Amino acid sequence: MEAEPRGTGEGTAGLIEADDAHHAEVDYDYWDESYVAGAFKAPGEGGDWTVVLGFDGGLGMPCAEMLSEGGRVVAHSSNGGEPIHLFHWFEDGELRTTFEGPSARDGSSPDEPVPLLREVGFPLTPEGEHDENAPAVDGKAAVLALAERLTGIRVTESLLQDAMYERGLVPEQPAEEWTRRVIDITDAHGERLYKEWTYEEIEAASDRVRRRRTRRS
Repeated sequence: MEAEPRGTGEGTAGLIEADDAHHAEVDYDYWDESYVAGAFKAPGEGGDWTVVLGFDGGLGMPCAEMLSEGGRVVAHSSNGGEPIHLFHWFEDGELRTTFEGPSARDGSSPDEPVPLLREVGFPLTPEGEHDENAPAVDGKAAVLALAERLTGIRVTESLLQDAMYERGLVPEQPAEEWTRRVIDITDAHGERLYKEWTYEEIEAASDRVRRRRTRRS
């Protein structure tokens, strides 16, 4: 992850303090996407695994594809505000399955984990479609259970609180060159949302936000 070492420490409290200290260093810059992460070893399927806990604002792990070469990476993330919960399963450098809602999966093998998704309680039919007759489920709890099936590691409060973390500051990822952004989403009812913005339009909107923040401060 090309993280800059930030020492070691036990428990999540110290990890949170280290992340808060980093944000204070950059004056809580909304646009700074660097963050503090902690890593520790945990026994799982086939041997030791590395568990990473990072305060990345829901960005996920851009380097997960590379990290999974020769192995497996299972990642899930949540952002703040109106939560978006994302799940990613990488195998040997390939994104096998990713989803926010389990009935709208993507990746090279989106249907492979359907039996596991049903096993952990997601309301899906055997074909992987949304099952309106199935009972509701806590999506985050189900994702944690899914990650356990794929890694052999049960993430518990005590596991995270008692771990000895190797801490690191993960830098911002280099920005890709782009000229436009497109949102193209079809919901479960077949309604499509399509919106396109140019680079100039997004930059102008960003400048307006910066000016408002400057006036408030």
